[in-house]
Amino acid sequence: MLVNISYNQPALKEKIILKVGKPFTLMERVKLKGSGSPKLHITSTSIDIHNLLILDSNSNVCNIEMRSKGIIVMFRSLLETYALVIPYYKLNLYKGKAEEYSIYKDHHFIKVKADTPGIHKFFKKIIDYKSDNAPTQIEDL
Repeated sequence: MLVNISYNQPALKEKIILKVGKPFTLMERVKLKGSGSPKLHITSTSIDIHNLLILDSNSNVCNIEMRSKGIIVMFRSLLETYALVIPYYKLNLYKGKAEEYSIYKDHHFIKVKADTPGIHKFFKKIIDYKSDNAPTQIEDL
């Protein structure tokens, strides 16, 4: 779900909470050692996200917020803030090149540059949290 979150819209906020859960509490964030990513430089995107990013000449950056049932990838364009809301069951993370991660949800994707060790640790944290909190699969029984 790609949405504009620039304005306070209670109905939209409830939809996001239904998809990916509420933000972590302070104690949960301390246990996770943070639930937000550092600034991520976007290298490539799907066409609908690309059409938003080319509207201005600013550098294309995003950040990721972890939630209990998914992640939110947020980026800015023309003084507006957009969010790609991805539940864990639809999230696909790929590490294509040595310093690039790809975040996929259905037909949306964002590729980000991973040029610092902190970014690699954050993506490992997402993968570990997703696998630890995933429902039991039939193959596991």
